[in-house]
Amino acid sequence: MNMRILLALVLTVRTGGLFAADVDPLQSVMWEYHHERVLNGEPYVFDDRVQVLVPPFAEDARQVPMHIDARALGDEVVRIEAWAELNPIPRVFSFSPGEQVLPLVAIRFRVEQATPIRAAVLTRDGVWHVGSARVDAAGGGCSAPSVVRTQPGWEKRLGRVVGGRFERSTGSRLRLQVSHPMDNGLISGIPEFFLNQAELRDTDGNVLATLELYPAVSENPTLSLEVKGQRGTRLWLRDNNGNEFGATL
Repeated sequence: MNMRILLALVLTVRTGGLFAADVDPLQSVMWEYHHERVLNGEPYVFDDRVQVLVPPFAEDARQVPMHIDARALGDEVVRIEAWAELNPIPRVFSFSPGEQVLPLVAIRFRVEQATPIRAAVLTRDGVWHVGSARVDAAGGGCSAPSVVRTQPGWEKRLGRVVGGRFERSTGSRLRLQVSHPMDNGLISGIPEFFLNQAELRDTDGNVLATLELYPAVSENPTLSLEVKGQRGTRLWLRDNNGNEFGATL
């Protein structure tokens, strides 16, 4: 028996039938390609406990909201990978939450055409739990010229973080926007220039979570995270040109 199917059967028995392995709910021809490229061909199950929330139609293909919620997997989450399968630059982000950060991310990204959206959540047992959604779009979000670069003085605002902390019953939600063109290199004459690293730290400098960003993220990116408790936090950012930015939240 195929080992992936055997693993899925074991997991199905353990969790009351929430899993279905090897049966792509979106029947995408690109699934196996991204399974090998993004997940290194490692064991996976499609799992509806990983929620991928996107609009059914992208009214603005340059700014598409994505909400990934893996809280149903509890404290077993090690990493979250998100990608848009039919984008010229598929990967959106890689997120590693620490013990004090919930496995929940909201961000905006670009789509070039209608595409399946995936979020794969790695748990401590070495299995990827894959959530899926589909977004329809008129297209062109990845190849559209930057709006940021047409705004006077955008260079002076580079790296400026606007946001805040919002208290919740179990902790705090952090919501922010960073001024950056997030150039993806697909526009003639404009090289890649994008935020590619972020760390959420406490006031003592300890890393609470790490985030790797890719050029599929929208310009002037927005981000939402949730932390446990009411501790103070600071966001550190760096782009692929070596510029570093920070803000206290």
